[in-house]
Amino acid sequence: MGERKHAVVVGALGVIGRYIVERLLKEEDWSVVGLSRRGAQDGPRYRHVGVDLLDAGDAAAKLKGLGEATHIFYAAFQASTGAAAGYASNIAPNRDMLINAVTGISGASRRLRRVVLVTGTKYYGSHLGPFKTPARESDPRHMPPDYYFDQIDWLTAFQRGKSWDWTELRPQTLCGFAPGTPMSLAPAIAVYAAVSKELGLPLRFPGKPGAYTSLYQVTESAHFANAALWAATEPGCGLEAFNITNGDYFRWKHVWPKLAAVFDMPVGEPQSISLTQHMADKGELWRAMTHKYGLKPFAFDQLVAWPFADYVFGCDWDVMSDVTKSRRFGFHDVVDSEEMFARLLGRFRAERIVP
Repeated sequence: MGERKHAVVVGALGVIGRYIVERLLKEEDWSVVGLSRRGAQDGPRYRHVGVDLLDAGDAAAKLKGLGEATHIFYAAFQASTGAAAGYASNIAPNRDMLINAVTGISGASRRLRRVVLVTGTKYYGSHLGPFKTPARESDPRHMPPDYYFDQIDWLTAFQRGKSWDWTELRPQTLCGFAPGTPMSLAPAIAVYAAVSKELGLPLRFPGKPGAYTSLYQVTESAHFANAALWAATEPGCGLEAFNITNGDYFRWKHVWPKLAAVFDMPVGEPQSISLTQHMADKGELWRAMTHKYGLKPFAFDQLVAWPFADYVFGCDWDVMSDVTKSRRFGFHDVVDSEEMFARLLGRFRAERIVP
């Protein structure tokens, strides 16, 4: 066993953070403190702190006890309302949460070695429309606003002269099994398929026609957690940014029949709809399905963020990241995205989240 390491995972209950927590706790030389607004139970080598990082006073009071922290994994996110391109409204909260977390923890701990900052491919403008692909970490920024820029610029300036460093990871469309955490594509597909089947419908791709045929990519949450551990402990990763995806590309038109097969459904012709609008009245149906099939009692709005699904299925341009740099620096893990979807969706069925 090596020297003990103490992580603080900011956003520990999200679709990224909870996987990072699980991954770190598999290593016997790590202990973890998880931060989130919501409370959670402590466990072996794990302590949870409920904190509002938008409240500087609350953050300062609750983070001053983290004097053993050696690593920060920053995966917190404050969503904005409206379209994904409407970024100006959530720059301040996402910047301020990072500032309050890092200043509080770094001020408390002289042992801090590295901050792992989670951003994403919106750095390249993937949410705005067609962009240069495959995107590389050295590509220029798009026209702001983009809160990633504010986070990176603040962290760059704050770190100067410090004994610790930081690294940035850029995933695309996280996919994980995290019931109750709606910002993941897997539960959106699972619930949409279940509702369609209950209504006697085939599984139709709900997005734009161009999105059905364009190239796309995703990042499995467990895969990303492996990358986060690597980035936290590999010396050469300091002050570098890395694209982290499954390492492959696909077109929804090739994947969609395999998703339908998981639910024993026929595939229908694509039909462009707003899931946000068409699922708005399905709460009562879901309650009936929960009783009918003996599903675990998750509230409908706890399972899926439909605007997020609309955004993903509305990308009618290629979304591709180059992961050569992470491979050159030593991270060689890959995931077969088609297999991943079948495995995750099968788990939603097996664990009675969906019928």
